[in-house]
Amino acid sequence: MTLLKGETTMINDNNEKLVEQAVTYSLEINGKLFLIENVPARVNVETGEQFFAPETVERLQQIILKQDTPVRTIATPVYNFIA
Repeated sequence: MTLLKGETTMINDNNEKLVEQAVTYSLEINGKLFLIENVPARVNVETGEQFFAPETVERLQQIILKQDTPVRTIATPVYNFIA
C-alpha cells in the first residue's frame, strides 16, 4: 500500500484508491440494529467498500458484545423492498 504525500489517501496492491475516514458501522443481530459512529476505516473511493484494521474489528466486537448504555438512541423507519 502506498501513501500519497501529504494525504490520508492510499493506493493498495490492486491499484484501488483508499481514503482514511471515520464511518458509521451498522450491524443487525437477531433483528436488533447496532450503529457505531466514528469508526476509523479505509474506504474505496470508487466502490465505497470499507476496510477495517484488525484492532478496529476487535473493538467493534467488544462494543457490540458489552452492549453498554448507548451514546444516543434513534428511531429508524423500516421499508419492505418487495411491495
